[in-house]
Amino acid sequence: MQIPRLHPDTIEQVKQRADIVEIISEKVVLRKRGKDFQGLCPFHDEKSPSFSVSPHKQMYYCFGCQAGGNVITFLMELEKQSFADVVLNLARRYSIPVQTLEPEQRQELQRQLTLREQLFEILAVTAAFYQHALHQPSGKAALEYLRSERQLNDETIQKFQLGYAPAGWETLYRYLVEQKKFSVQLVEQAGLIRRRKESQISYYDYFRDRLIIPIHDIQGRVIGFGGRTLTDEQPKYLNSPETPLFNKGKTLFALDRAKDAISKQDLAVVVEGYFDAIALHAAGITNAVASLGTALSLDQVKLLLRYNESKELVLNFDADKAGNTAAQRAISEIANLAYRGEIQLRILNLPNGKDADEYLKTYSVEKYQNLLTDAPLWLDWQVEQLLAGKDLRQANQYQQVAEEIVKILSSIIDDNQLTHYVNQCAERLSKGDSRQIPLISENLLSKIIQHWKAVWRDNKSVQMPLLVTRMVQGNYPQAKPQLSIVKKQTNGAEKIVTTQRDDLLKIAEALLLRLYIHCPEYRQDIIDRLETHELEFSFSHHRFLWQQVREMDINLTAENLISKLHDKAVEFPQEMAQASRLFILDEMAEKDLERAGELIKAAIARMEQIMCEKQSRQFLVLLEKTDCSTDPEIQKKYYQEFLHYKQRSMELEQQCQVSISDLLQL
Repeated sequence: MQIPRLHPDTIEQVKQRADIVEIISEKVVLRKRGKDFQGLCPFHDEKSPSFSVSPHKQMYYCFGCQAGGNVITFLMELEKQSFADVVLNLARRYSIPVQTLEPEQRQELQRQLTLREQLFEILAVTAAFYQHALHQPSGKAALEYLRSERQLNDETIQKFQLGYAPAGWETLYRYLVEQKKFSVQLVEQAGLIRRRKESQISYYDYFRDRLIIPIHDIQGRVIGFGGRTLTDEQPKYLNSPETPLFNKGKTLFALDRAKDAISKQDLAVVVEGYFDAIALHAAGITNAVASLGTALSLDQVKLLLRYNESKELVLNFDADKAGNTAAQRAISEIANLAYRGEIQLRILNLPNGKDADEYLKTYSVEKYQNLLTDAPLWLDWQVEQLLAGKDLRQANQYQQVAEEIVKILSSIIDDNQLTHYVNQCAERLSKGDSRQIPLISENLLSKIIQHWKAVWRDNKSVQMPLLVTRMVQGNYPQAKPQLSIVKKQTNGAEKIVTTQRDDLLKIAEALLLRLYIHCPEYRQDIIDRLETHELEFSFSHHRFLWQQVREMDINLTAENLISKLHDKAVEFPQEMAQASRLFILDEMAEKDLERAGELIKAAIARMEQIMCEKQSRQFLVLLEKTDCSTDPEIQKKYYQEFLHYKQRSMELEQQCQVSISDLLQL
């Protein structure tokens, strides 16, 4: 059923009571900067923080990608939820009574509101059930396995809430449905039971006779389970199915426990298995997470990068064939980020093919830490993987390795990095003959250039290493046209290339709108000046924003006006997308509000000056099209208008000398 329309009072209460810093800090590592907070933007990949959160205005804004809004729009964009879903979740979180425009729909709404909470409750009860079962006679073998095989102490077992799923087909079903009186439909939605194919009313437990590892969300709530068999049953590990709470491709095991350590150490370690992560945490290496036994996905990496300012990531997958394959799959998922330097990726293969759990049973934590520190960069690791087991004296093997190396190096964008790896790979391919290194380097680079030539033929805007740019493009002209130069056309008309003028106009219009939003005392002055000079906004997103603010009370505070504009942004996302950047101030723009009166005059002057430029050009075109022998009076009129607007444009140019171009990031 579609969620009923929410009452405006409920929406307003949610906006007032939801703490934007509290909400966003669960998704982004925020650091105090003056009276605001800063962090890495969750909406685009960046190396230095440009994402700002204002607790005073309850707003966020990214100066890099221009994403902005309030707590509702943040959750809508990040979690891809509807407006109503976000409001309902926040209302539940902050205990706000929910009203609907149609009172008769309130009961259905309440049911939908409580669904996720009911699932969380069922999973929490189930986790406790499994924990209890571990210490019963039926769980003796599972507990012994944890203590003996995995060498985990009771503190770690308790910390990770490890448990045991009894062997019976309906043990959990009876406990949850018959004893605890949970709805069978909800228990099924939680991924804990399954319907028998031959029966519509009979169910069986999803996990049976398995060691249970609870999986938590970032807030520490149980959202699913991993189950390890204690017999020869396949699969060895079984995860909960996809549910409204659990998506294994977007979840990392132990991230709720590791996020603080990842932020503090500025490093994340990713292992393959549950017990690898648990063993590392037990050994005091608490910045480790596990990928739930699947290939590391781009979503999982981006989740990690929210807590890691340097974006340094070490993949410690098993060193066997399956582990290397998993590492290669992970690299392919995030290669674009790594090639662009947006993630510092390293690969750790432990000696003798051991995983982290096995290694720590034999060697000290210090030795593991040293290996972690010395783990090679992913490109070095890939080259080593290509060379492993190859006899470069065999022509076919040499050619195969060289071709694979070219594929890897052809995606490197950084000039210095490309030079380094071309020379390093040439040295490895030289088989110890230093005289061959220059020739091999030249050959590798030649093949890389051939690759880029093919790419460039299809897309001439592609970014290439500077090292190969000139070779690929030849004499292709690189100089950018000087857009502000006045050029004489063959018809004698004077034409100014529009790019620079439009940029200045866009800055002036945006500045005027920003001042209108943030400076209530100047609003009437702005309106009067626009009307006096008969000026209108030229850019469509500025016109739309002006239309919205003019429909609102001129006496609204800046915070209330911005709040209402955020509502408009939800209602008209495309029209308001570019305007949301005006709702928040950086430090420089905030200081410039102190000279708002001066800047308003400068912005109005710039808008009028560009309007006069357009008018003068129009009259010049008309003048040249007029025959002086047949229409001397009209020609004279056009000439006078041309001179008037040209002179006025020059006068206004003097008034536009107040520097406004640095105030806005447009």
